[in-house]
Amino acid sequence: MPATPEPARTAAGLDGEDAKLVTLARGAQVRAGADYGAAVRDDIGRTYAAASVDLPSLHLSALQAAVAAAVSSGSDRLEAAVVHGSTGTLDDDDAALVSDLGLRTVLLVAPDGTLTAAG
Repeated sequence: MPATPEPARTAAGLDGEDAKLVTLARGAQVRAGADYGAAVRDDIGRTYAAASVDLPSLHLSALQAAVAAAVSSGSDRLEAAVVHGSTGTLDDDDAALVSDLGLRTVLLVAPDGTLTAAG
């Protein structure tokens, strides 16, 4: 008997705080008309969202931009991040950033809302 495929996991099944990050990341992506959006939450619950930046003199991933917004606003500990528009993996720079920050929760969400990776 063939195995039944596991249903796609969507952001709808996340807890409220992580679902909020998905909404913020998607909103930043849509507002900027960017390929990616990201949102992060710090250790006291403040959230920051940003889209990828691709200018002639400045290139930031959405995650880098969201982290920069958090750090420049005084956050020194981040606990969760969402990248919306993801293909299921972080590029090397974003993976290094996640490692540097020691993020406990990192969610990658495809454009259709499917959760493609979590860590």
